[in-house]
Amino acid sequence: MPAVLWGGVMEDYKFLFKVVLIGNAGVGKTCLVRRFTQGLFPPGQGATIGVDFMIKTVEIEGEKIKLQIWDTAGQERFRSITQSYYRSAHALILVYDISSQPTFDCLPGWLREIEQYASCKVLRVLVGNKTDREDRELPTHVGEEFAHTHNMYFIETSAKEADNVEKLFIEIAKELTQLVRNGHFDKDNKGGAVGDMSPQDNSSVNLPPPRHGDHSPDSVLGGCCPRWSAPQDS
Repeated sequence: MPAVLWGGVMEDYKFLFKVVLIGNAGVGKTCLVRRFTQGLFPPGQGATIGVDFMIKTVEIEGEKIKLQIWDTAGQERFRSITQSYYRSAHALILVYDISSQPTFDCLPGWLREIEQYASCKVLRVLVGNKTDREDRELPTHVGEEFAHTHNMYFIETSAKEADNVEKLFIEIAKELTQLVRNGHFDKDNKGGAVGDMSPQDNSSVNLPPPRHGDHSPDSVLGGCCPRWSAPQDS
């Protein structure tokens, strides 16, 4: 089992996965990350400048899984910076605001970036955030249908109320761990990087290159969109 020196403490873990959040500015990506990693909702959270990341270790079936969670800026002027982080991502979380139709309308553009820059085997998750808002513009079924069409997992969350935030990241960790065990990702027996922090050993997980224009079910997970939560009323 690999070990990494983090904050002066040696910590063992089975796998390290890079999870990247993308989506328009203001949809709550940073709040989701901070709610999960720090257990808090930052009031008056400003826009992310470029890219930021945080780390959290979770336990899946008795094994420690380290998640390296990258929070990207949604503004167009940072797009060239954030695109470079797609390539090594094991999971991409595409977030929209359920109270903002324009953030949903931009989803096809974000998917085009995923197809262009990300691995063909990246785990893709669609998240409708801000379910605590009373001014919902997008019914749950709209997000479900979009996710179904594009072979994505789907869940609705509220970073403010901590609804489904833990579940989102835990289920991603579970799914990625299972995919590795099933051979969905390659394991480099010579060692290699997972994101930027993997130890050099045989628990590194490598991704194949992007496959431009590949829309086949096998290019993601195949099948329809599994739900990780019951529909939420609003």
